[in-house]
Amino acid sequence: MKMVLISYYLGIEEELTEALSSLGIEGYTKWERVLGRGKAGGPHLGTHVWPKANSLLAVALEDAQAFLLMKKVQELKATPLGKEGIKAFLWPLEEMV
Repeated sequence: MKMVLISYYLGIEEELTEALSSLGIEGYTKWERVLGRGKAGGPHLGTHVWPKANSLLAVALEDAQAFLLMKKVQELKATPLGKEGIKAFLWPLEEMV
């Protein structure tokens, strides 16, 4: 199994939700209003100077489906909307209870 952690700008939530649905992914954990700074999208700090904010999704998946989700994120990142900020991290998931 794998864990995919996706950090994304709130403005692309609909497109990300569609990507999850297209892969039949229904289960995930979501954190809203996550703040940070990256290279691509600039600061998302939720302040009056840097008002944007992100969300995080943690998705536990079988290996094959995790790789498909990573590909979907890569495709979304390549769009003009994706330039606002989306990043996915993939690591092994040893156990889930």
